[in-house]
Amino acid sequence: MLSPIQVLCSDITTLSLEPEPFASYTEADIISTVEFNHTGELLATGDKGGRVVIFQREPESKCEPFSQGEYNVYSTFQSHEPEFDYLKSLEIEEKINKIRWLPQQNAAHFLLSTNDKTIKLWKVSERDKRPEGYNLKDEEGRIKDLSTVTSLQVPVLMPMDLMVEVSPRRVFANAHTYHVNSISVNSDYQTYMSADDLRINLWHLDITDRSFNIVDIKPANMEDLTEVITAAEFHPHHCNLFVYSSSKGTLRLCDMREAALCDKHSKLFEEPEDPSARSFFSEIISSVSDVKFSHSGRYLLTRDYLTAKVWDLNMESKPLETYQVHDYLRSKLCSLYENDCIFDKFECAWNGSDSVIMTGAYNNFFRMFDRNTKRDVTLEASRESSKPRAVLKPRRVCAAGGKRRKDDISVDSLDFTKKILHTAWHPTENIIAIAATNNLYIFQDKLNSELH
Repeated sequence: MLSPIQVLCSDITTLSLEPEPFASYTEADIISTVEFNHTGELLATGDKGGRVVIFQREPESKCEPFSQGEYNVYSTFQSHEPEFDYLKSLEIEEKINKIRWLPQQNAAHFLLSTNDKTIKLWKVSERDKRPEGYNLKDEEGRIKDLSTVTSLQVPVLMPMDLMVEVSPRRVFANAHTYHVNSISVNSDYQTYMSADDLRINLWHLDITDRSFNIVDIKPANMEDLTEVITAAEFHPHHCNLFVYSSSKGTLRLCDMREAALCDKHSKLFEEPEDPSARSFFSEIISSVSDVKFSHSGRYLLTRDYLTAKVWDLNMESKPLETYQVHDYLRSKLCSLYENDCIFDKFECAWNGSDSVIMTGAYNNFFRMFDRNTKRDVTLEASRESSKPRAVLKPRRVCAAGGKRRKDDISVDSLDFTKKILHTAWHPTENIIAIAATNNLYIFQDKLNSELH
């Protein structure tokens, strides 16, 4: 049994879902969120143009035994359109901020998608039969002249080409004054929450005209505002617990059994700041951009600008583990502040067994850390290194002034316009999805079957 990080170092293969090489793209084509469903058979992406693309995993065939794991386009639909708030004279972007799947209850799939203001529930279903032999309609659907109907027949269902239908089932609107940054489905599968910069609302999936405000950090005077909510997520097993992160680098665990308004947290996770390391950028780089519960529910994974941290729910004083994602950028913070890259919001992900974590970086690099062996690896998602079935080679960045080995990349030659902000890990297998600008890369290890 190899550890996942060893497999992902040496035996990742690429499943290309990109357009033609070097095809031009627009701002609307940039992928803004990636999410596997609960079985991993479907993968959804959202982009800045308000579109959702769903990929489906192909079943393994006898003639092509290695085709298992390949994802092909299943359905594409327009989720959100650009809007204009006439009351505030503000344009509302169509960009999809987050997608969350609901656990499958029947043949259909359901997912939530949100832009800055409006959350929508979509139903994705298949149809491969159509009714024929109506008594009162002809083949083209026109009503027949009743005088011509001389006999009755029983309509029958006839096979047809498979058609995937996507339809909006609910629209949850007008509940957020500020930009929605997170949505999270509760483990009771009846409610979900949505978070913006200052408030978190609790919704019932069947009720669109009201929600309950469960967190409100807006001060009476906005000049007293010192922090904003950056991410929020429900506990995977306890429907009363949720966590939210802030721009000050803190995590607050709340229990909805304690009060209707969870302004008072149950636990506060915060790492004391080292006064000797304080600088102008300290508060910016300590802002938490993403928080994820482990599958077991015991740990929290957070990402700030330079590090990924694992917290134990039973230890509030400091993180259990801290991983340096790109510490070589510390000397570059001034230029990263000037070009606004310091405000980039990187996401993070757990593997299915909570033993490996993954997060993105610049130059189309992404990082993996094995929690057991403490090994880490830097890999690249790019057209050149990602030919189908190609093996990814570990990359290494050489800090300014450091010793350079062969194939090392200097920190000065990193491309900060190529950034991997959005990543997702298959819930049970070593399959990962990486969004790099307008391209979606799916990597799968060759020894998948041995690991699971």
